[in-house]
Amino acid sequence: MRIVRLGTRRDTTRLGGEIARILEPGDLALFSGDLGAGKTFLARAVARALGVPADVAIASPTFTLVQEYETPRGTLAHADLYRLRDEDHAKTAMEIARLGLRERRGDGAIVLVEWGEGFSDELGGDVALDVSLALDGAERVATLRGDKADRLAPHT
Repeated sequence: MRIVRLGTRRDTTRLGGEIARILEPGDLALFSGDLGAGKTFLARAVARALGVPADVAIASPTFTLVQEYETPRGTLAHADLYRLRDEDHAKTAMEIARLGLRERRGDGAIVLVEWGEGFSDELGGDVALDVSLALDGAERVATLRGDKADRLAPHT
């Protein structure tokens, strides 16, 4: 487990670059945290660091559920499961399965999911990186877990 304090947007952008550096085709990264914690901002930073051009808008997939971007390292599938979450876990799992994210991973896409906590099995399991964002006063704090958390640069 790694804990990173994010005092500025630049710190968050730098973390996004580090996350992009360690992710590989077929990896699953989960971003969790309250509304406004910075999940989409961090996802944009990862996408830019993976090579999504500046002239390509990176919108929150809250309403589209999944946005895909082509990068020099392959496809990035950015999903937001907030609208699918239901008290009935089985119903939510079925809706997630319909998105085809497990299959996209099998095809080699890097899959980055906001609000995916509790659904890693439906997303193909084997979470490479689980990032939990929280507000702490004026700062954000990122708690990073998963197989690849220890691959982040020590200064991150």
